[in-house]
Amino acid sequence: MIKYDPKSMKAEEFINDEEIQATLKYADENKDNLELVDKIIEKAKERKGLSHREASVLLACNDKKKVEEIYDLAEQIKKDFYGNRIVMFAPLYLSNYCVNGCLYCPYHMKNKTIPRKKLTQEEVAKEVIALQDMGHKRLAIEAGEDPVNNPIEYILDCIKTIYSIKHKNGAIRRVNVNIAATTVENYRKLKEAGIGTYILFQETYHKEGYEYLHPTGPKSNYAYHTEAMDRAMEGGIDDVGIGVLFGLDKYRYEFAGLLMHAEHLEAVHGVGPHTISVPRVKRADDIDPSDFDNSLSDEMFCKIAACIRIAVPYTGMIISTRETPKVREEIIRLGVSQISGGSRTSVGGYAEEERPHDTEQFDVSDNRTLDEVVNWLMRAGYIPSFCTACYREGRTGDRFMSLCKSGQIQNCCHPNALMTLKEFLMDYASPDTKKIGEELIEKEIDNIGKEKVKDIVRERLVKIENGERDFRF
Repeated sequence: MIKYDPKSMKAEEFINDEEIQATLKYADENKDNLELVDKIIEKAKERKGLSHREASVLLACNDKKKVEEIYDLAEQIKKDFYGNRIVMFAPLYLSNYCVNGCLYCPYHMKNKTIPRKKLTQEEVAKEVIALQDMGHKRLAIEAGEDPVNNPIEYILDCIKTIYSIKHKNGAIRRVNVNIAATTVENYRKLKEAGIGTYILFQETYHKEGYEYLHPTGPKSNYAYHTEAMDRAMEGGIDDVGIGVLFGLDKYRYEFAGLLMHAEHLEAVHGVGPHTISVPRVKRADDIDPSDFDNSLSDEMFCKIAACIRIAVPYTGMIISTRETPKVREEIIRLGVSQISGGSRTSVGGYAEEERPHDTEQFDVSDNRTLDEVVNWLMRAGYIPSFCTACYREGRTGDRFMSLCKSGQIQNCCHPNALMTLKEFLMDYASPDTKKIGEELIEKEIDNIGKEKVKDIVRERLVKIENGERDFRF
């Protein structure tokens, strides 16, 4: 029998199947135990998080009144930690060459219908200029796993190119990296290249299911993949992002595994995940989501997000353009704090005027432009933020977490969000978006707690109006 141990460095001990099965059984036995549910909700109100077992009880509970309480609490916790800010980013696909055989991804090696493409550094520069011209400041770079076509040197060259491009008032100020599990040495190189967060989705924590879904290629090694975040931390990357691909396996199993992974990072490194992503399986080139019989409803998807927000209150939560505007609206309310906008999931998609579909990793359900997404968010009362200050000021890892958990991060984030939004309005926004944004900024300045900070923000907003850029707290 393999023993459960959150402090272990072995995948099967910190993501322990027996513990997850026991957790699901416990949740089933107690989902109608409203006295226990109340106790867990009361504990969650302390804003210090919940264990995977406690959170699994809340996810299993179907009592309508309690579910509403869970949603209300998730909404409040999200406001307490992240205010009404929504951080904006875009994915940038560098290459779809891949040696893996993943059954849910069109980049798998056996797919002969998808054209293979890898951006040259000149093409990377064109993509970056196109993204800057939209108004983006933060990217998540993506590439298939292929040691020949996409070695770490290629990724490092791309990062260097991205940071080097300054076009008009545009600049990419933070590059997050979503590439395959690699070595401590390579993570060290990524850290030295100045990356923000290292992101790696587990896809599924169920070992048997994982091995079935990854029949060939380096990604088929469950332990090596699952232990990647520990190697990243060892390599000096202290901001890591985790996630599963909901729909591949049973969602309650994935939910428990995801939280156990967060608990493991906290137990071993003293820093939980900087972000948790919640993508769902979507249609793509030769992939049909109905091939996987674990799809979940929009309602359950939103409930999962609410329970993650309660269980890991400090984490940033990410939703992509895989989801429709309707689902994105609801899930933002319940916990999501970062969203992509104007995304293209094909290699070299931004430099093309028409959205290309031939090299897409998945179908995009929210096809709105960045300006339209920003407009929509502001109308809903949110501040779209293009801020990258924490990473650039060294507020990462445990330094970021202590500020976030104490609520002090708001003192930086709120003014930074307003100043970066002002930049977007001046440089990229349509007249309607600009009008709504100016009104929102004026209103939100009053929500800055310290008078001195308020005065500095007002001064800097005038300077931005006059052409200066890149102020931050």
